[in-house]
Amino acid sequence: MTLDVSVALCTRNGARYLPEQVRSICAQTPLPREIVLSDDGSTDDTLAVVRDTLAQCGMADRIELRVFSNLPPLGVTRNFEQAVRACRHELIALCDQDDVWHPGRLARMVAQFEARPELLLLHTDARLVDGDLKPLGSTLFHALEVQPAELSAIGQGEAFGVLLRRNLVTGATTVFRRSLLDTALPFAPEWVHDEWLAAVAAAIGRMDVLPEPTIDYRQHASNQIGARRLSLSEKVAKAFAERGDKHVARLRRAEALLQRLQQLGGDRVPGRYLEAQRAKVAHQRFRAELPAARPLRLLPILLEAARGRYARFGRGGHAIAQDLLERG
Repeated sequence: MTLDVSVALCTRNGARYLPEQVRSICAQTPLPREIVLSDDGSTDDTLAVVRDTLAQCGMADRIELRVFSNLPPLGVTRNFEQAVRACRHELIALCDQDDVWHPGRLARMVAQFEARPELLLLHTDARLVDGDLKPLGSTLFHALEVQPAELSAIGQGEAFGVLLRRNLVTGATTVFRRSLLDTALPFAPEWVHDEWLAAVAAAIGRMDVLPEPTIDYRQHASNQIGARRLSLSEKVAKAFAERGDKHVARLRRAEALLQRLQQLGGDRVPGRYLEAQRAKVAHQRFRAELPAARPLRLLPILLEAARGRYARFGRGGHAIAQDLLERG
């Protein structure tokens, strides 16, 4: 039996882009049973555009539309949390207002969940396009510099180890089982919703990835979260940037995940994952507490690198260079 799908669509002043997205949802097989639209204080015709487009597609009676309007706005993560809480079917597809789903996307992804009862979350690559849906000649995974070894590890059931180093999951490409919410809710305020769902799914069960693009992912001036591969000069500039409080924020994120995993306990979370997350917290605390003066950082960083923690919990040489070069 085909698993039913809810679409969690979050919007904010998206009237310009929503017709293409809604039409692409209406063209899917299987057809979603519902769209839960959580609108974050739009002042344009967002809600009317969604209703009108559903009607134009002949889907007003086939796809249930349920609307939540937020005043004041909740922000991206809380808006998505509200939307997924309201979803009622077995699978939940996260949906941004300005993207376009490829034909056959849901069929491809739903089939994976039907064939694999243990699968909790599935994400994919995306084709990068401009505001007018013209291809930019790149994909999301290319922009993120995703490595074949990372995709292979996820496919082999070692997603948690991959996510210890960095997030590769973009919500706009993601479908997950509603049962994941039993452990993922409430979303930790330190995290973005998609990263949090992926981390919890990888810790308690199985998540996987399809390496092909299944959506067009718009890149435009209004993106709240976008994707672009940095040039060499931009990477160098980033390495010499102010340290600021980003390392403290990363520590708080690591602590929040550890706290949730500890709450779930050994019955839900393998002991090796708990130990790995504790070590991740220790590494993030080390990075957050590095001295402001660059010369004083050298020896501690070399010792931390020798222990293998930069490779295990970050991007290896990239992270080492960042910690050596950032201004205090």
